Amino acid sequence: MKIEKTLHSRIQKMDFNNIIFGNQYSDHMFCSEFKNGKWIHSIIKPFGNIMFSPISLVFHYGQAVFEGMKAYKDRNEEVFLFRPEENFKRMNKSAFRLEMPAIPENIFMNGLKKLIDIDRNWIPKHYGQSLYIRPFLIATNGVLSAKPSEDYMFMIISTPADTYYKHPLKIKIEEKYSRSASGGVGFTKAAGNYASSFYPTRLANEKGYDQILWTDSSTHTMIEESGTMNVFFYLKNKLVTPKANDNILSGITCKSIISLAEKEGFPVEERNLSVSEIIEGLKSGELKEAFGCGTAAVVNYFETISFQENDYDLPNLSEEKRISLYLKKRLLDIQHNLSEDPFGWRIRL
Repeated sequence: MKIEKTLHSRIQKMDFNNIIFGNQYSDHMFCSEFKNGKWIHSIIKPFGNIMFSPISLVFHYGQAVFEGMKAYKDRNEEVFLFRPEENFKRMNKSAFRLEMPAIPENIFMNGLKKLIDIDRNWIPKHYGQSLYIRPFLIATNGVLSAKPSEDYMFMIISTPADTYYKHPLKIKIEEKYSRSASGGVGFTKAAGNYASSFYPTRLANEKGYDQILWTDSSTHTMIEESGTMNVFFYLKNKLVTPKANDNILSGITCKSIISLAEKEGFPVEERNLSVSEIIEGLKSGELKEAFGCGTAAVVNYFETISFQENDYDLPNLSEEKRISLYLKKRLLDIQHNLSEDPFGWRIRL
């Protein structure tokens, strides 16, 4: 791997007391090319613009997948990654579905670890803050015919991150639009999955809601996920989450929350979950709490769920009684090396 360090760091311009997600990027980026059937030219170089041909197939047929992951600091400024092997496996699962080449583990892991080590000063020091890391794979060549690219570029960039959502969320259950369908690519982190969600999310935002609670494309009667998050419901004294399938992203934070909840003694169910069951729980009071979780969002609880133009407010629990905040703290404590890690999730750089 070739390393070219910047001569002019931009970190002095970074205000770590006012972190705006995605507004500032660390000094370096990792790049590796796939040409003639093999991976070549791995390099860490100063962050900057890249140039591609206008016929690169990423622009025309959407061959693009990505991941989201984080690095954390503890009180001694030691640096840790959180479950990076899960991101590696999921990225290649996404690539396989979009007919893109698998990224070798040594390229992914070595590039990731060296890049974050070089840019470790960009990792915020405070509890709950992190360096958000974005690996992505895109098609870079082709002709204007509908077929897979022959050349690809794998890159990793990063940005300091604070709390993604700064308030409880108002959620609208979607009754018309869909983000995925059976047999499709909903289980992948394909770029198009997110692009197709922007319009219906804007419509929800205009009505005062923060995010959409997606439902199945066939009947709009089954709960799937919410925006950039998997979802949990504390229903009838059980923590219930829709089981991952072809329509639902298998979230790494989601799997971590399930493991933490089970270890803490909370009954957990991964199963099909209907809209009617949620509405009945809201009306009866048996639904005590609902929240979303994801790499960027971590954990955020919902204060309102809307369905068929009716708003249902969830119980106004104290922070001490919220399962969501309890599990969030347990997760952050592991990530920041403030507690034991019985799962082996934390990887020291």
